[in-house]
Amino acid sequence: MSVGEILASKGREVITTNADASLEEVCNLLTRHKVGATVVLDPQGKVCGIVSERDIVKHIARHGAKALSDKVSTSMTEKVIHCVDTDSIDVAMQKMTVGRFRHLPVIMKGELRGIISIGDVVKRKIEQAEQDAEDLKHYIAG
Repeated sequence: MSVGEILASKGREVITTNADASLEEVCNLLTRHKVGATVVLDPQGKVCGIVSERDIVKHIARHGAKALSDKVSTSMTEKVIHCVDTDSIDVAMQKMTVGRFRHLPVIMKGELRGIISIGDVVKRKIEQAEQDAEDLKHYIAG
């Protein structure tokens, strides 16, 4: 299964913000949309970072509650690891495991095309394992 197939079933909507938004605004955005990360876009609409719940917690731990008024740019990850539609879920899972993060933007030819989470990948791996087991049962019984 490919990343593109995951996006075809879950959708390509990505919750985004900008680097000048406050961390408090981003916390509200994440809560409102029930997501764990948001992609940060520059004024031209290009990906310039990603900020996750974990990034925000680390920033608050270092700087205290007043850090919620800081800009996203102070805590976002600027070097965004991403994947493409044609990557397999195994490639996506490997990137997440090596980088120790749970959200992976999908970027094709410089354009943000979607985002997948470790939950999306695990769900598809379980579905694939269940299908393989069912196929094996039918093969043995047949």
